[in-house]
Amino acid sequence: MRIVQIIDSLEAGGAERMAINYANTLSKKIEFSGLIATRKEGSLLEQINKNVDYLFLGKKRKIDFKSILLLRKYIKTNNIDCIHAHSSSFFIAALIKINFPKVKIIWHDHYGISQDLLSRKNLTLKVASIFFTGIISVNSALKDWAKRYLWCKNIIYLPNFIENSFDTNDKVFLKGADGKRIVCVANLRPQKNHELLINVANIIRNEFPDWSFHLIGKDFKDSYSDSLKKKVLDLKLTETVFFYGTINNVAAALKQSQIAVLPSLSEGLPLALLEYGQHKLPVVATNVGEISKIISSEKIGLIVPSNDLNQFKEAIQKLIENDIYRTLMGAELSKVIKLNYSDESVIEKYTEWLIL
Repeated sequence: MRIVQIIDSLEAGGAERMAINYANTLSKKIEFSGLIATRKEGSLLEQINKNVDYLFLGKKRKIDFKSILLLRKYIKTNNIDCIHAHSSSFFIAALIKINFPKVKIIWHDHYGISQDLLSRKNLTLKVASIFFTGIISVNSALKDWAKRYLWCKNIIYLPNFIENSFDTNDKVFLKGADGKRIVCVANLRPQKNHELLINVANIIRNEFPDWSFHLIGKDFKDSYSDSLKKKVLDLKLTETVFFYGTINNVAAALKQSQIAVLPSLSEGLPLALLEYGQHKLPVVATNVGEISKIISSEKIGLIVPSNDLNQFKEAIQKLIENDIYRTLMGAELSKVIKLNYSDESVIEKYTEWLIL
């Protein structure tokens, strides 16, 4: 097989990282594995395996003839069998399909607000789905939505997965006291609900002043980001809550942490949760998206209702007070991730599905 992944950008994000994960893993298993960024490069560029054939299109507008011609040449030159288009990159893939009818188009749906699918409508996507050979949904709710709304019936649910931990040479030093750090890996978006975490930190600080919170993820420098930083200042939490923005070496940050959290209002199947498990971190997360499918008992992690301040705080306190419980929980989560969300297990299902 000769497969190319297409993604809009290589900035830090779940869909972008999955495009790279697929390209890297497939490069070890198939004849040709490529990756194309259409609109923008970014911090994830250095995570592309040297065996992956990479191209940047430099697309400037929705219909950019220069980019289309460049992509067309790439598909022809490399004799591509299948274009695996992630998120909104389905549009340029559909245009290519008109030129190369024999090329398969697989669309990968990474939509993260799976609690609000009734209002999700996209006429362009619906029309483009005529050209899709198949659709990959990252959770069961998205699969059901695709069946109802789109004009392609070959739909499979494949969970997100992680490669072996990617640890760069970039030095990362988290602030706060060693052995007493709580980490959250999530871009600064309202659906990630960092506000809840800051409120929790305000309570925890009074009872456990040595513990600190570390927020890692892209800062969009917008009103939401400003409101979070103002809240930290107003609550005098500048020595308790720390913002790091995007970092390339997340693995290094996780190795310095003792507890990991996800306070989200909405999720699909968050890659951060898989990374937490890979590093054997105990987790407190809200009960949204597919999280409960991974954390199925209190042996594996602690789940609380979305936006419930008291229960989130109590769960963190439970872990702070019992380091043995933390160690056992992290080990159990690691087993679950290795068994069900490794690159080997998911890619095997993926390639079998493509062949059918």
